[in-house]
Order: sequence, then C-alpha cells, then structure tokens
Amino acid sequence: MSKRLQVVMSESELKDYEKAARAQKVPLSEWVRRALRAAREAEPGTSVDRKLAAIRAAAKHRFPAPNIDRMLEEIERGYGQGSSE
Repeated sequence: MSKRLQVVMSESELKDYEKAARAQKVPLSEWVRRALRAAREAEPGTSVDRKLAAIRAAAKHRFPAPNIDRMLEEIERGYGQGSSE
C-alpha cells in the first residue's frame, strides 16, 4: 500500500527541485523518490552480521606479507621514490 508524504519547504527550494525534475524529464514526485532512494543508499546500513561475514570470508585467505617493521620500512622507502610536485 502506498503512503503519502508531505514536506514543507520554501517556494524557492521547491522551484529548484521542480527545475531539477524538468531537467531529468520526470515528474517532481518521481524526482523526489529517486533523491530519497539515493540518500538512503548513501547511508551506512550494512548490518553487523553482513560485516562480520565479510571479515570472516576475508580472514580465510592467506597472502604472503613481511613482518610489520619490514613493511613500514618498504613503505617509507617507497615515499622517497615518488616524483616531487
């Protein structure tokens, strides 16, 4: 079932949104729905369970790596090789 959402805003803000909707050749209501979906997707919403599953999956892999002191030394040495801008 659909629900109606009422949002109060200034006239100038509404005109800006109407202009943006016209530019995309969609009704204002569709433009608003798209904007709300994009905002929702931009929010960090990954569940703790999904994050833990990803960490567990990554931990199963084995890659060769030097000890931390050697790794830091190689990183520092690499900084000196870059071009100076």
